[in-house]
Amino acid sequence: MNKLEVKIGSLTLKNPVMTASGTFGYGDEYISLLDISKLGAIVTKTLTMEPRAGNPAPRIWELPYGMLNSIGLANIGVHRFISEKLPILRDYEATVIANIASADVAGYTEVIKILENEKGISAYELNVSCPNVEKEGMAFGADVETLLEVTRRCREAADKCLIVKLTPNVYDIGSLAQAAVEGGADALTVANTVLGMAVDIESRKPRIPSALAGYSGPGIKPVNLAKLYQVRKAVDVPLIGCGGIMNYRDALEYMITGAAAVQIGSGTYKNPRLAVEVIDDMERYLNEKGIDDIDNLIGTMK
Repeated sequence: MNKLEVKIGSLTLKNPVMTASGTFGYGDEYISLLDISKLGAIVTKTLTMEPRAGNPAPRIWELPYGMLNSIGLANIGVHRFISEKLPILRDYEATVIANIASADVAGYTEVIKILENEKGISAYELNVSCPNVEKEGMAFGADVETLLEVTRRCREAADKCLIVKLTPNVYDIGSLAQAAVEGGADALTVANTVLGMAVDIESRKPRIPSALAGYSGPGIKPVNLAKLYQVRKAVDVPLIGCGGIMNYRDALEYMITGAAAVQIGSGTYKNPRLAVEVIDDMERYLNEKGIDDIDNLIGTMK
């Protein structure tokens, strides 16, 4: 059998295929559809200190090559996650990465401190696309100094693997990647959704009440693949490719470009079993090509 095992900082995954935050719930919702223990990791829906109701509906608008979403980080809060969701994930032996967000730096570290001693959490992923109230709404991930501070503070609070999920909505993503690594990130996810919008020409109103929303799906793969290429040239830590993966070939594009692992997001809405199918197809591809270790593909773009 080919070796699909990969290392992400101190974290060892049985294979390089994860689910992306916000597209797989907390993981327990999919138990009747697939074996969640087979996944490299489940990245949880974003967790905040307190429960959040999220943005008003409609929150999603489907487009020909993807979808817009403005969920507003709706979640049950870290305490309910620990009491209601985490025990189920432990029972199914899933590898769990907690995605974390806050409106201020202290909120990130508070959530980490609560999760740090909980059995069943393998790593943290910081959602730095959130607006920072301390910096007049600027996203944490759009400012080098702010990103450096939040990463450093989270590194001080966390013993587990620390991943920073970068935003693609910046010009110089390389400098931001360097700031996250300087702050202590073990790995980087590249990248979150692309800023987008859609308009109803009859009502002349945005399709999403907030007007601007996150665009995901196959339409963003070339954008995020280019961002990963730029980040790969800027830093030397494991990268996780994310954006528009609809099959194993998409996943392998990210890995050949330099990703040690990938996250599958919007594709799950079309096919809930997509992640496990990508794992199976990836292994078949390695067999066909006579490649005995997935590491031999990572970063091999000529």
